[in-house]
Amino acid sequence: METLNQWTESSAPPYKSYTLSNFREIPQIKKLSQEMQFEIEVAGNVFPFKTNNYVVEQLIDWENIPKDPIFVLTFPQKKMLKSNHFKKMTDALKSGADKTNIQKLANEIRLQLNPHPAGQMEFNVPKLKDGTKLYGMQHKYKETVLFFPSQGQTCHAYCTFCFRWPQFVGIQELKFAMYEIELLVQYLREHPEVSDVLFTGGDPMIMKTKVFSRYIDALLDADLPNLKNIRIGSKALAYWPYKFISDDDAKEMLELFDKVTKRGKHLAFMAHFNHPVELSTDAVKKAITLLRNTGAEIRTQSPILRHINDNHWVWAEMWAIQVKLGLIPYYMFIERDTGAQHFFSIPLVKAHKIFTKAYRKVSGLARTVRGPSMSAVPGKIHVLGTAEIAEKKALVLRFLQGRNPKWVHKPFLAEYNPKAKWLNDLKPFNSKKFFFEDDLNQILSKKERKPSKAIATPLSITKTKKIPARKKTQSYEQEITVDKWWHGKRRFS
Repeated sequence: METLNQWTESSAPPYKSYTLSNFREIPQIKKLSQEMQFEIEVAGNVFPFKTNNYVVEQLIDWENIPKDPIFVLTFPQKKMLKSNHFKKMTDALKSGADKTNIQKLANEIRLQLNPHPAGQMEFNVPKLKDGTKLYGMQHKYKETVLFFPSQGQTCHAYCTFCFRWPQFVGIQELKFAMYEIELLVQYLREHPEVSDVLFTGGDPMIMKTKVFSRYIDALLDADLPNLKNIRIGSKALAYWPYKFISDDDAKEMLELFDKVTKRGKHLAFMAHFNHPVELSTDAVKKAITLLRNTGAEIRTQSPILRHINDNHWVWAEMWAIQVKLGLIPYYMFIERDTGAQHFFSIPLVKAHKIFTKAYRKVSGLARTVRGPSMSAVPGKIHVLGTAEIAEKKALVLRFLQGRNPKWVHKPFLAEYNPKAKWLNDLKPFNSKKFFFEDDLNQILSKKERKPSKAIATPLSITKTKKIPARKKTQSYEQEITVDKWWHGKRRFS
């Protein structure tokens, strides 16, 4: 018989979150120096901070602080803030500034951290045919729409590197979120080219089944012939596998997944795993088995991150374990140009070397993975490696996805730059422009010119479906301006 409140394969103590307000209650934190605790507080006032008892007690090696990868993954670090920002927040906290002024300073810093990379707010927000702008969705690539259910805009724990950190810091104008599934259904009817809907966040698996099922049932009941695949982007397997094992609605969630597959839709669970440790517990292994038994396919993805997984042995081990558990390695991403990129990112050339060394160490079953890949303004760009052309080194790239589908799988060259960490750090090889630049500028200019009749806000859709103006967000967009997304004359943010 299992002992109550112990971590086992099938049961767990009640979920308990730790945030800025109570993290010092964690017994292991009390053993850290006061200086380190204060550093966590300083960084945690700018970046989202939330962990939980499973992460703290089952995943972090407290004998390896501060180098433990899961500790770095979930506890804000001093060097995530640039020195001037760290000093400003330190001075404010030590001076006894009130919450209002602390929040004001935090927001000033946040707006300097490129809160919406790759033009997410400017160029990815779709519109209905009547001009209604849908701020709870993104549509960048022809086949796939991203949907941000408003009740799913938090997580069981926050990753310190998260490129969607603006979802969690309390600035309403930076959020993507939507209550109205009817608007998604309408949009899918208007766009028969869309075959995939990706539920994302936050983490959709933070929702109770009775809430999440409203979204899923609406899609199934709409009987959309173009909708083939439903994807769920989630970190729940890594941060709270008991969501599918012993939570009070675990059985109902698995039944909902089973319902999707039995209705003829392909269900892809896009699992975020950043380190092999997250795959080591009996609970995560059981949760994976339960998910797979519903007919869902589990694909895995992660960015390559300095201080966490920038080692080819880590990736090779992680992919091998995933294949053994029946998962499909899918993507290695480059850390996006937002938030604490300076702390987590590594050069593209180094990322490619790590990928290649790891790839060579695994069997063909793990070589489904693609990467390293940048999700930039033009699209998903794959770093293929280096080449020597006329005794001159070049970086070889190609599109895995593009704003124009004609770019996909087309290789192109950039000047070799061992320090480059993102697309905007690269220059075209033996030409003034990359092949896609003129086309990209035309695409983005058209998006800017299209008028909006009405604006669907993240959290203010009413039952009567009256759609009020989103004045605050419009003001924010005017504040950052379209120039925010330009680097020189190239929109590669």
